[in-house]
Amino acid sequence: MIEFIKGELAELTPALAVVDCHGVGYGINVSLNTYSAIQGKREVKLYIYESIREDAYQLYGFSTRQERELFMLLISVSGIGGNTARMILSALSPAELCSVVSSGNEKLLKTVKGIGLKTAQRIIVELKDKMDAVGMEALPGQSASRQPLAANQEVYEEAVAALTMLGFAAAPSQKVVSALLQEEPDAPVEKVIKLALKRL
Repeated sequence: MIEFIKGELAELTPALAVVDCHGVGYGINVSLNTYSAIQGKREVKLYIYESIREDAYQLYGFSTRQERELFMLLISVSGIGGNTARMILSALSPAELCSVVSSGNEKLLKTVKGIGLKTAQRIIVELKDKMDAVGMEALPGQSASRQPLAANQEVYEEAVAALTMLGFAAAPSQKVVSALLQEEPDAPVEKVIKLALKRL
């Protein structure tokens, strides 16, 4: 079992990090929170969750153990797979997710793509006690440093690429990202993606 991967950050998109560890490039699925935390760094350490199925072997990486713990709690809920859990952790920070579950805020959870009312209620019911048990309610708010990218075009391209990697069709993604950048021309890419996830 891989606990973490530490190495040089070779490539980074809002959905995927490639970490060069002694000449082997590991393609690791990341959430938007982790993307924000490792953006601009040369050396990174990602806590790993391995998803091994008959048809796929995927790595999910997280900048903190708490985020990985939340990911594992999310996929323990029936009907929530790795990509949906990553989507939730891209739309909400770990602190926000803990707050949503402890306060039973199903409305906010429903804003995440692929989460309907029943799934939102199931997540809250199933995770409330589990989060208390692992002391997750005391998660500090994460203030990831957000650096706005100078070029609007670069933000547009990265955001659209990330959304298509997350499974959205290209045309609506382009439309939403375009509209968001008209509203907030200086918005950093992770903010654009977060807002797009709520609109798509």
